[in-house]
Amino acid sequence: MPLSSYLTVVAIALLFSFTSSAHTHENFIQCLYNYPHNATSISKVVYTQTNYSYSSILDYSIQNPRFSNANSKPLVIVTPLDVSHIQATIICSQRHDMQIRTRSGGHDYEGLSYVAKVPFVVVDLINLREIKVNVENNTAWVQAGATIGELYYRISEKSTTLGFPAGVWPTVGTGGHFSSGGYGFLMRKHGLAADNVIDAHIIDVKGNLLDREAMGEDLFWAIRGGGGASFGVIVAWKLKLVPVPSNVTVFKVPRTLEQNATEIIHKWQLVANKLDDGLMIRINVRRVNSSQNGKPTIQAIFESMYLGGVGQLIPLMQKSFPELGLVREDCTEMSWIDSVLYIARSTSGQPREALLNRTGSGLPFFKGKTDYVRDPIPDVGLQRLWSLLFEDEAQAAFIQFTPYGGRMDEISESEIPFPHRSGNIFHIHHLVRWQEEGDEAAQRHINWIRRVYSYMEPYVSKSPRAAYLNYRDLDIGVNNDGYTSYSQASIWGLKYFKNNFKKLARVKAKFDPLNFFRNEQSIPPLKSKGRNKQIKILGAVNVRHGFSAVTTVTA
Repeated sequence: MPLSSYLTVVAIALLFSFTSSAHTHENFIQCLYNYPHNATSISKVVYTQTNYSYSSILDYSIQNPRFSNANSKPLVIVTPLDVSHIQATIICSQRHDMQIRTRSGGHDYEGLSYVAKVPFVVVDLINLREIKVNVENNTAWVQAGATIGELYYRISEKSTTLGFPAGVWPTVGTGGHFSSGGYGFLMRKHGLAADNVIDAHIIDVKGNLLDREAMGEDLFWAIRGGGGASFGVIVAWKLKLVPVPSNVTVFKVPRTLEQNATEIIHKWQLVANKLDDGLMIRINVRRVNSSQNGKPTIQAIFESMYLGGVGQLIPLMQKSFPELGLVREDCTEMSWIDSVLYIARSTSGQPREALLNRTGSGLPFFKGKTDYVRDPIPDVGLQRLWSLLFEDEAQAAFIQFTPYGGRMDEISESEIPFPHRSGNIFHIHHLVRWQEEGDEAAQRHINWIRRVYSYMEPYVSKSPRAAYLNYRDLDIGVNNDGYTSYSQASIWGLKYFKNNFKKLARVKAKFDPLNFFRNEQSIPPLKSKGRNKQIKILGAVNVRHGFSAVTTVTA
């Protein structure tokens, strides 16, 4: 954007700031109602804090009860029925100094899709869930409010030999999941969900609805792994569906310390990323009571899906990973869609319609962290990690190892913003869960997982210590409320995106130079050195006059 055009935008912004400093969210709502381009009436999908449905709408998609009673609740919730409702919300939010949080499935690990410290509106996409599967072209269009469970179910209605390489938990929303990467049991064969997005619809800061051609390749690159909420509101994705066999083989094999779990994990680290790319074996490690003596022990569950029959799997395992001792009786053949349910729900025989459920029951409070491992963790390192799982706060905690390799090794680190490719043996998901209410209980459990994270530092990736955006962790760094320097943003940005962070910031500057779409870990715009001083001063003026701050960084 030329500097003259930028100054014009700022002048308009300042005009709005002077006329709206006394505005309340009532003025924002009136703006919504008066928006001239609404295709249908918006009044029935606008909820304020005085509306009797407000709490039920807000709470319905909160997947982490840790944020259910947050003081920072939205002033308004909009559940759009069509694109025009989103466009109205974007335009009116800027006019009346409200930030936007976009919620698809509500699984943001830090609640950023429905919690903020400033006046804000939630755009809840729950009504935008249409899915169109084209089996002739092996593609699907899915609106961003749909869950991955709904997507899997709709694919299975049309085909028994097509699937999609996204996550495991069915209630996760496609809007956020795909925009930050998205991995599951097809990852080693077909890559991430984001690797298989071939088009998208996004509404930008000006209220324009853009497809891939209209947005251009830079923005299309950025929203496939860079987090869509930094660039606009994603409305829909076009996906390339992938082939799956009519039957796959699954198994879940538990091994305790008394059954040589540590030694088996040691061997797994040496082979898991080198196995046939149709075979994914991940490990869930947790504390259990021993079936032998009732005393606490560590159990590792080796959980797998293989794109083939048991007759092929057993010889493969005997050759490459005999230490697990897999036998035919451990294995079950089933359709790919049934394997999705089996892995997510830990049982077989459930009706496929269970994939359509958008909420869980009795969800625990939780806090998660992530790591990437490039060299095998020695046995002594694993044994000390197990000791942390014997602490009181770890009663419902688990540590999950997910292998890379296969297709993930073949894709360049810069192909999309998600950079964690060749060289990674496996990914670690640290998760602590608890049922006890109250701040004191929450702090005890959060402190525990922070100790685990600190302990793991010598054994995981370095410079940067890499992290996965879909398991968001504000402990690794946050933006300021106003100006954020490039070095400060890099504290968290390089962990998620490595060398792709700078390009993301430049794309941000091109498409959202005033940084309207922002949160504690949104991409800040990267300005050229020649323009940064002027823009930074204008940002300060905006702060003084009550308009949203301009966050910029220098190259």
